[in-house]
Amino acid sequence: MDFVTLPANLAPADATALAFLLLCWWGLIWVIEHPPAARPSVSVLMAGIRRDWMRAFVTRQPRIFDGGVIESLRQSTAFFASATMIALGAGIALLGDTGRLTGLAAEFVPDNSHALLEVKLVLVIVLIANAFLKFVWANRLFGYCSIMMASVPNDPDDPACHPRAVQAAELNISAARSYNRGLESVYFAIAALAWLFGPLALMLATAITGAVIARREFASNSRGAILTARDHRVG
Repeated sequence: MDFVTLPANLAPADATALAFLLLCWWGLIWVIEHPPAARPSVSVLMAGIRRDWMRAFVTRQPRIFDGGVIESLRQSTAFFASATMIALGAGIALLGDTGRLTGLAAEFVPDNSHALLEVKLVLVIVLIANAFLKFVWANRLFGYCSIMMASVPNDPDDPACHPRAVQAAELNISAARSYNRGLESVYFAIAALAWLFGPLALMLATAITGAVIARREFASNSRGAILTARDHRVG
């Protein structure tokens, strides 16, 4: 595959569809992590809940429940890291032998050249690889968080107690942010598969994926439940 001639192989419609996917992917991540103050996203709301968790952790005895939650979070990230590793290997293997896929894609989009098909597969592979790296880093950060939690003194009056809990909360939030970015990368990797059926299919899949993610972050029932819990806490 000649990456130097790659841009020349992209028709304007394909280039526009690719740019639309990248814009939606990056833009949505930014909006979710930097939402308007009047309408925080689920991710931002959960960051506050995670800080509440670490404040409650300081005085909770015993702390077995907290350790179980962290272990559950690590298992979740490990599962997705394993799944994306398998998908990454499959994608690379398919990239080395695109003959059958070329025939299948040609039935839907006659102008699917071999080079263009490779570009489409590379896009999916890059998104999956990004998700894998995010999940691995999230898993490691949750591990750091568990160690930080274990270092919190049992005595709430200990000067190191609350600062360590704050550090644990920030590690927890960073891990969750990386985990969420990994999930979003997986979502858009699935949308990128629609490119095999043409640029219009890619744009439609991207728009649907973006709408689903935005709804979950800004207009879902789960967001309403989290927001209610936060209002009760503030009240």
